Amino acid sequence: MDYASSIRGWLPTGRRAIGVNQLFNKLETYLPPAQVDRVREAYEFGAAAHQGQKRLSGEPYIAHPVAVAQILADLRLDAPTIIAAILHDVIEDTPTAKDEIAERFGTEVAEIVDGVSKLDHLQFRSRAEAEAESFRKMLLAMVRDIRVIMVKLADRTHNMRTLGAVPPAKRRMVARETLEIYAPIANRLGIHSIKTELEDLGFKALYPARYRVIEKALKKARGNQKQFVGKIAQNLREALEKAGINGRVEGREKHLYSIYQKMRRKRVPLSSVVDVFGFRIIVDTVDTCYRVLGIVHGLYRPMPGRFKDYIAIPRINGYQSLHTTLFGPNGMPIEVQIRTEEMHRVAESGIAAHWQYKTGDEQGRAYHDRAAEWLQHLMEMPHSGSSEEFMESVKLDLFPDKVYVFTPRGEIRRLPRNATAVDFAYAVHTDIGNHCVAAKVDRRLVPLRTPLRNGQTVEIITAKGATPNPAWVNFVVTAKARAAIRHYLKSLKHSEAVELGKRLLNQALADLGLALKKIPDERVQAVATELNLKSSEELFEKIGLGERLAPLVARKFLPPDGSTPHDPDAKPGPLAIAGTEGMVVTYARCCYPIPNDPIMAYLSTGRGVVIHREACGNLRNYRKQPDKWISVTWQPNPDRLFNVEIRIEVTNRMGVLAAVCSNIASTQTNIEHVSVDDRDGDTPTLIFELQVRDRKHLAQVIKSLRRMPEVLRVTRALA
Repeated sequence: MDYASSIRGWLPTGRRAIGVNQLFNKLETYLPPAQVDRVREAYEFGAAAHQGQKRLSGEPYIAHPVAVAQILADLRLDAPTIIAAILHDVIEDTPTAKDEIAERFGTEVAEIVDGVSKLDHLQFRSRAEAEAESFRKMLLAMVRDIRVIMVKLADRTHNMRTLGAVPPAKRRMVARETLEIYAPIANRLGIHSIKTELEDLGFKALYPARYRVIEKALKKARGNQKQFVGKIAQNLREALEKAGINGRVEGREKHLYSIYQKMRRKRVPLSSVVDVFGFRIIVDTVDTCYRVLGIVHGLYRPMPGRFKDYIAIPRINGYQSLHTTLFGPNGMPIEVQIRTEEMHRVAESGIAAHWQYKTGDEQGRAYHDRAAEWLQHLMEMPHSGSSEEFMESVKLDLFPDKVYVFTPRGEIRRLPRNATAVDFAYAVHTDIGNHCVAAKVDRRLVPLRTPLRNGQTVEIITAKGATPNPAWVNFVVTAKARAAIRHYLKSLKHSEAVELGKRLLNQALADLGLALKKIPDERVQAVATELNLKSSEELFEKIGLGERLAPLVARKFLPPDGSTPHDPDAKPGPLAIAGTEGMVVTYARCCYPIPNDPIMAYLSTGRGVVIHREACGNLRNYRKQPDKWISVTWQPNPDRLFNVEIRIEVTNRMGVLAAVCSNIASTQTNIEHVSVDDRDGDTPTLIFELQVRDRKHLAQVIKSLRRMPEVLRVTRALA
């Protein structure tokens, strides 16, 4: 039946009608008639909803949902997914409501459609935030039903196929997003066919000139190599037949983006990438895969270090194959992949295999479970940050894993390349990451920032009172670790800002003869409300972060007549600094203040209190804002170390740097950083950043250095 002809009012005949018929012909090959009829009903509904709408190319809009559905039909997706594909834009682009879809086609379809829809009805500060929040919503919907991303990937694939009608600036933006987000997601879900098409289309739109150069070179190489490839394939087939193995040999087509990526990654010219021949050998069982590996290694000599067993240890997206690289005729490299029929099917379809052959398909179920586990992992990351931060974390988590390490019990953990012991700790459990203090790799203690290598056994040592170190953010590479550390630091900064805000407000109130403890909670809440803040805690936080000035807030607590009451308990005085205030009190790196230095404090928006030495040359930059200055003093015996910078002029002789470092170490002082200013070759200056307790400790270090004959002068850095 020519179904398109029955609704000519909605879709013209011709090429577009052929597309509709192709969709239903495909569906009839694997769906029961009743389900195909449901898809027809959805098509009628969608065509009516989009009636009169056109795409930028000028064709009726309904042609796009039909094309999306056809991409999913090629993957043999189930009827609810096909229906959702046909209706995926009706909520966003027509007056149709989600409830109407749910009533007509079921809640299952409505949830998929809603998950794919964008958030155009919400207002955001920027386009980046809108896109990130839309993506976040899509991931949340994917957790409930992973078919959401299947529809979204097919939608993006067809949009990329028709990107020529889009203005150039938007074309590049969409292409970049495709390469950074959607192609990696397709790869993570193991859908090789969509992943490669998205990569090539994105590459073509983002770098058209580079695409044309590589495409031309690849076409030329195929012509020159056709006979060569046929000869190698024949040799492989004959070797299999001689061993009595049934299998097929295919030439493996290279796609342009993978060639471009390899050129960039390995910094090699185009010719050395194009001249690599790829073959795929597909057999019946896993045991046969390993037998074939021995046969091809006997036929051609293998390259050392170029064998990978993805059958024993699958990639994170579930991909399985044996990979080996051989020296072919005339020394030309030959890349060979060996896999079973089932591995080949799932490698092409990935998670879609779960819906293709549900009955008795353990591997398809494994793909589905693995993808669901990954999505759940993304949702477990703390979401206290912005949508852009969440998007960044997802990008970090999308790229293929390269390191396989073991727990002490022998369990395999897959981590990205350059993952550290801290990444491993958070991969095991967030609580273990938050409380880790040390790590053992192959039973030897290593620094927490140590990158892990394949095959290592990692043990994490925890302590009950331990907390994440802010410096960890600088070297962790997994999204889960980064998000967990950021979440902790934000919570810590909040509590510290609240406490500092109370102290600053109390100090400002004391100047007015008031005391915070004497002011009723209701009055504090009223002032917060007057300032459009939700709670007194938020008021204290804003003061602690420098976003509200304590003296101005304090004046709101004065009586209506403006008189200044006298409270004998209110004792104005400088803010006492203990050195343990954490993230909301920072010490300026221009002058490196340490205990017992005369100091002043400046209230910086978002950073809280910044401490400077009174003699710091940078203070003149802040003199124009006296209302942001705070009088501060040191509490006795602060319980921490402070960084300080000293400059040491020395005579230029061999071993002087080692001698100076040894002298500093003898004073029980830690060296954080050292650099050399060698502008005057005869008397170079050594610049040390040290950790000291106070001025007395620093004086001991300087006194010890001045005794050295090689040292000409020691000074403390000051801006």
